[in-house]
Amino acid sequence: MEGLGRRAFLTGATVGGAAALTSAAGVPAVARPAKAAPSADGCERPFGPVVIGPGDPRYDSLLLSHNRRFRGRPQSVQVVGSAEQVAEAVGRAVAAGRRIAVRSGGHCLENFTASPEVETLIDLSPMSGVTYDERRRAFAVGAGATLGQVYKALFTGWGVTIPAGSCPSVGVGGHITGGGYGFLSRRYGLAADHLYAVEVVVVDASGRARVVVATRDAGDPERDLWWAHTGGGGGNFGVVTRFWLRSPDGSPGADGTDPARLLPKAPAAMRRRIVMWPWESMDEKTFSRLLRNYCDWYEANSAPNSPYAALWGVLLASHRSAGQLGFIVGGDAGVAGVESLMAAHAKAVTAGIGIEPASDTLELLPYLDEANWVNEPAGRSKNKAADLRKGFTDRQIAAVYRHLSREDYTNPGANLSLTGYGGRINAVASDATATATRDAILRAYFTTGGWASPDDDARHIGWMREFYRDVYSDSGGVPVDGPVNAGSYINYADADLADPKWNTSGVSWETLYYKGNYPRLQKIKKRYDPLDVFRHALSVRLPK
Repeated sequence: MEGLGRRAFLTGATVGGAAALTSAAGVPAVARPAKAAPSADGCERPFGPVVIGPGDPRYDSLLLSHNRRFRGRPQSVQVVGSAEQVAEAVGRAVAAGRRIAVRSGGHCLENFTASPEVETLIDLSPMSGVTYDERRRAFAVGAGATLGQVYKALFTGWGVTIPAGSCPSVGVGGHITGGGYGFLSRRYGLAADHLYAVEVVVVDASGRARVVVATRDAGDPERDLWWAHTGGGGGNFGVVTRFWLRSPDGSPGADGTDPARLLPKAPAAMRRRIVMWPWESMDEKTFSRLLRNYCDWYEANSAPNSPYAALWGVLLASHRSAGQLGFIVGGDAGVAGVESLMAAHAKAVTAGIGIEPASDTLELLPYLDEANWVNEPAGRSKNKAADLRKGFTDRQIAAVYRHLSREDYTNPGANLSLTGYGGRINAVASDATATATRDAILRAYFTTGGWASPDDDARHIGWMREFYRDVYSDSGGVPVDGPVNAGSYINYADADLADPKWNTSGVSWETLYYKGNYPRLQKIKKRYDPLDVFRHALSVRLPK
């Protein structure tokens, strides 16, 4: 799609060869998309729109969410193919007073897109194109694209990439807006650090839907809207329909016109080392030593200019019922001395463990295999997160061991993963983007998942809540900012942080996620979504 700029759209029009049908009861009916017709320049018009309601054989399939604990029943699912179609769908829903949710990849951990309150679900999946925009000197990416689609297109077309996540099914619409991080982030920063511009459908105080393009250019009057999408989270300000990606100003090549230099060069191949131990060989002393070693290494090697910023890593501390635990470390095979860096990392993490690993493997993988290596199965799950400025305290490590080794609870899908953070992420000021955490060294992800029956929800969710509360018992059951803890991460959304039963710290969920950036996000919310059209359990609130 070409750049739309700032345009306002009326509701109720026919776009893309298909009219939006409405029943006598005022509920959108199924729209049969017409065959795409050529536009004035001979190109086909965008896909859709297609409006699918209950009773349509496609309806149930389109409502499947990653976390199967949640399933909505909206009056319509509106599958769209352009910003104009999104504006029309939003305008109709606002005029009818219907609650809106937007889905990119559908990987939300809470019920933000699958709430029973949602009446109109806007599905962006057809908007998945990845092209180079010569006018903006940036890569235009549809907000319905998945990370796997983006990685493949950038790599095969131009040999470049973005430092985003490693799960190929995650949609960029939510991932980038929440900050987005992955195995190249210690070397290149967050995915949001490479956001040049964003196209958003917003709703003004009169209920009119319009399309706004906001850039990071200093003179752009819409720059605040760009800023809000560099870590402010999805579903807060409008419907993102397109991103333009280019490395931060001042990066090598970012001021030029060569597309192959406007984003980080993609590795040709990745080195990866996997070290695993059987759980039965671990007692509390050896487990604690492993976890302490891991945390200590990141404390010492997470400065922006550290040579070890070239490495990524994750400690996989699974529940005892999984049978094994260990760590992974990797890096770009083209980095000089990367194998030596990895060997030094592994030596430091395994020092004094006193037991031999069951396996210690070194792999050389094509880049796209490494970029898409986590395929999380859909299922019922509960997830929590926290950032760390320093490694866990001895008391926290004891709590981690206690819950992962509990015999009254079993689930091989339960674990704590500690992913390396810091590096170039921390070279950015905390207020330069909406991502306020710019001094952490590790990101903790607590999860239990994979069960099928709602009858088991209480057991699994209860274990997760007790685990997390115990680890953070010194600060009201949540990771309140301090010498060790550094709040949480909005893309790993956890509604418990807004529940006084589980957050007894006196520190709001807004502060845990956004710190001092929250008041600015509220002002932007008031400007671009004054009617609070776009909201969910953890959405940015309008200022009082």
